[in-house]
Amino acid sequence: MTDSISDTLTRIRNAQMVQKRSVVVPHSDIVHEVLRVLKETGFVREAVKRGRRNRCVLDVSLLYDASGSGHMQGARRVSKQSKRVYARACDLRPSKKSAKGIFIVSTSSGIMSSSDARKSKVGGEVLCEVW
Repeated sequence: MTDSISDTLTRIRNAQMVQKRSVVVPHSDIVHEVLRVLKETGFVREAVKRGRRNRCVLDVSLLYDASGSGHMQGARRVSKQSKRVYARACDLRPSKKSAKGIFIVSTSSGIMSSSDARKSKVGGEVLCEVW
């Protein structure tokens, strides 16, 4: 596995399709920060670190609405190993996929949502889009 962020997003999407309550993903610091942003914006309920050292995993609790559909309708990796995508603070726009869609941006101040990056007036690498 070379791209842990896209692997995590795919695992979450697949788990929501079959309406699982939680999903386990391998731990890395960047994945943990991406899940923190997803928790703050209301796409996942919680991400808990379990295990020790090289067997460390993240247990992600998923959110569903009253009809049983997941809060995350889709996700897409924007910046890849073959093509990095950077944006200035003024270029970070809301996602066009839905009203609650966001971009997750890696900035010099840490990983944050596109709305927080606009407020802080910092740009950076656009990691993924979630709607």
